[in-house]
Amino acid sequence: MQAVRRRVRFQSHAGILVGALFIASGVPEGGTLIMAGSSGGEAQAVALEPSTQEGSSATGPSQIDEPIGDHQDASLSLDSLQAESILGSETVSLVHAKSFDPALRFAGLFATRNGLPEDPNGPIVTHESIFRIPDSHNLKVERHMRFFHTAIRGRFEQWLDRLAHYRPLVEGIFSEFDLPSDLVFLSLVESGFNPHAYSRARATGPWQFMKGTARLYGLRVDQYVDERRDPIKSTIAAARYLRDLYDLFGTWPLAMAAYNAGEGKVLRALQKARAESFWEIAQTRHIRRETKEYVSRFVAATTIAKNPDRYGFSSEARDPYQFEEVVVHRPVHLRDVAKTTGISYLELRRLNPELRRDMTPPTDPEYHLKVPVGAKATVEQMLDKIPAWGRSSFNPGNGASRGQLPEWYRVRVGDSLAKIAKRFHLSIPELKARNNLTSHRVKPGDLLAISH
Repeated sequence: MQAVRRRVRFQSHAGILVGALFIASGVPEGGTLIMAGSSGGEAQAVALEPSTQEGSSATGPSQIDEPIGDHQDASLSLDSLQAESILGSETVSLVHAKSFDPALRFAGLFATRNGLPEDPNGPIVTHESIFRIPDSHNLKVERHMRFFHTAIRGRFEQWLDRLAHYRPLVEGIFSEFDLPSDLVFLSLVESGFNPHAYSRARATGPWQFMKGTARLYGLRVDQYVDERRDPIKSTIAAARYLRDLYDLFGTWPLAMAAYNAGEGKVLRALQKARAESFWEIAQTRHIRRETKEYVSRFVAATTIAKNPDRYGFSSEARDPYQFEEVVVHRPVHLRDVAKTTGISYLELRRLNPELRRDMTPPTDPEYHLKVPVGAKATVEQMLDKIPAWGRSSFNPGNGASRGQLPEWYRVRVGDSLAKIAKRFHLSIPELKARNNLTSHRVKPGDLLAISH
């Protein structure tokens, strides 16, 4: 009978979620200074292997399938799991909301949730603890912890390091949506908070949004701009989506499973299994292995990330993600901005990962270009000296005619990463970053992103 009531509840909420999905947020104009946060990690083709998605899948899920032994490891014991709180039962803190102060240009993105006005007198949300997991899943968590701690230790440390730059930003945004702050670590299992992460399912960005869901949640995706890579806008979209999923399913394990697989698949799995919890459907064949492992992987990553010293990882503070904005009224290429102003081209690319062709869109009458803190006045003074972008603006030998680059290239026999990079006038680090590669090895048949 409880299962029947739960299914009725799911069906009644499904209409609410579908309606919410079609509410896209516009970006208000005005404002110039942007404050953002900090946190780190790096996606890897081996460790994070996204599987193809179908139907209503929202994000490009990442998969970790390396075999790890089931032997116990005292250093990675889960004895403290029941004592610690991840997505804990304590009331969600709103302290971060007081310290997070997004620029006016982003203010409208926080004005509503699900298209409905916020109720200032509404109840404060309380969440159950994700650590209340069946004993049968504790071994899975330990296995993932050993994988992060041993098999890909260097890579996981890079993820933590990158996340350190963005963590205050994400926690501040999540607090605006009454989300548990520990959900920031979901980005570790999605992409290692790599804005340039790109899955084989064509999900992109730190939160691995598929194009359709990204647009439903107000993100711009076209040939010049892909806001799935924008740390601020993509995090706001992820917060809205996670909030909607929690409102639909009522528990975080189910919400996270739906974030990975799509809410439709999780709803169908619950109905077919006549189940009420994620742990029940995880014992069936109604969801994919990747989704079954997703929550355990999150718990493992969060356990280490919350106590990095305990597991031998660095916990040094990192500079927060900060920038200023300059409004440009004509298309300019980042290489020209760097050459004219003396700002590092790589730094400009890091601050503007949403620019797919390293240039501001020629279709926009104005564009908010991010520059390092303290460089705004210099760029504005030299703005007239920066040439407007055009095919003749660059020497092709320097890898400039990127406007004509193909989106994809399939590796052929005899190709190497160096040859492919040279062919398309890219540096090897650029090509590796666009394809989330950590080695120089490619094999015939591999599909590489070139202009993304």
